Amino acid sequence: WAWAARCPQRGGSEAAVSAARNWSRGPASFMNQKQQKPTLSGQRFKTRKRDEKERFDPTQFQDCIIQGLTETGTDLEAVAKFLDASGAKLDYRRYAETLFDILVAGGMLAPGGTLADDMTRTDVCVFAAQEDLETMQAFAQVFNKLIRRYKYLEKGFEDEVKKLLLFLKGFSESERNKLAMLTGILLANGTLNASILNSLYNENLVKEGVSAAFAVKLFKSWINEKDINAVAVSLRKVNMDNRLMELFPANKQSVEHFSKYFTEAGLKELSEYVRNQQTIGARKELQKELQEQMSRGDPFKDIILYIKEEMKKNNISEQTVIAIIWSSVMSTVEWNKKEELVAEQAIKHLKQYSPLLAAFTTQGQSELTLLLKIQEYCYDNIHFMKAFQKIVVLFYKAEVLSEEPILKWYKDAHLAKGKSVFLEQMKKFVEWLKNAEEESESEAEEGD
Repeated sequence: WAWAARCPQRGGSEAAVSAARNWSRGPASFMNQKQQKPTLSGQRFKTRKRDEKERFDPTQFQDCIIQGLTETGTDLEAVAKFLDASGAKLDYRRYAETLFDILVAGGMLAPGGTLADDMTRTDVCVFAAQEDLETMQAFAQVFNKLIRRYKYLEKGFEDEVKKLLLFLKGFSESERNKLAMLTGILLANGTLNASILNSLYNENLVKEGVSAAFAVKLFKSWINEKDINAVAVSLRKVNMDNRLMELFPANKQSVEHFSKYFTEAGLKELSEYVRNQQTIGARKELQKELQEQMSRGDPFKDIILYIKEEMKKNNISEQTVIAIIWSSVMSTVEWNKKEELVAEQAIKHLKQYSPLLAAFTTQGQSELTLLLKIQEYCYDNIHFMKAFQKIVVLFYKAEVLSEEPILKWYKDAHLAKGKSVFLEQMKKFVEWLKNAEEESESEAEEGD
């Protein structure tokens, strides 16, 4: 270090001299010394472009879209081409809400659904178009093409429609009608999911009748594009098949009110669908309660009274009820797995419930329904295959079934399921019935 201190010009800088001195005091002293970091003064750092956060400016985006739409005019094919090409230059992902606001309402929407007075707007939009199905079908194609081309817009469009439905009160009646028709078409072609209808259950929209009126136009265009069965499938997928009555306030949520309102609006098929859905729900509830009453061992007279009240209240037919009773009766027992023992067990069990079944086979069609249910059950449960004839004879003796429905079942009303086996089982009994019928007829003639 002495050399370095004496000869700085020969490689001995001040830093080197200092280091040499520290080293002479020992390696630890050298290692522990905090080295000074170089400092820069007057240096300007350049930020990389990708690190700069772009300012959110929907106004500039809106001006670009509206300018392009003004140039295309009302030619919707030209509009679709312009939107397709613009997606490569403009940030659709970031400004999806603005884009859809413009295409539907002509400009950016303020909360509540109004257009700001100071905002640029265009007449090339759904709300400024003609109020007819053909025009809305053409606009639907614009949305379809745009979303097919830019798949990431699907979620944004769904959110937009949910928002628009909540803004319905802010739109004119004509604008609501156009939006309803467009939404129905887009639901029919699968661009939208039926879950968007949840927005219609908004309390204020329901209370003021906006939801129900909107639903009329929506379902008309939806059913026009598809049919009631396709609509039912879509509603069922999102668990909305049993919620349509919620389009009305609580004091008007009845099948009768719904049916009257939509039938008068020209949607009888929707009315019948809802009525049928209510009946299905009532049937499930009836079966559940019936099984509980049976498991408790309630008296048959109480069970019969309950069933008749439910039939009247929910307009359930006797044929439907006898099928429910049969299913309930057969589900209350743990059946023996041995074929030779199950028939005896079935006869004993069914004999006990014969009075209940007899109370709901007052019509020939109900008896035939029961016969078909017995055939179906015996076929589906292999241990019961040989028990069919014994069950039918039991019910004949207990006056649950009569001659005419049995003969009709044997002749041409039976199911294909196991028919050769069951017809063979019934052959002798049917012959006996025919002979008994002929004898009674001849006796009646002699009496005359």
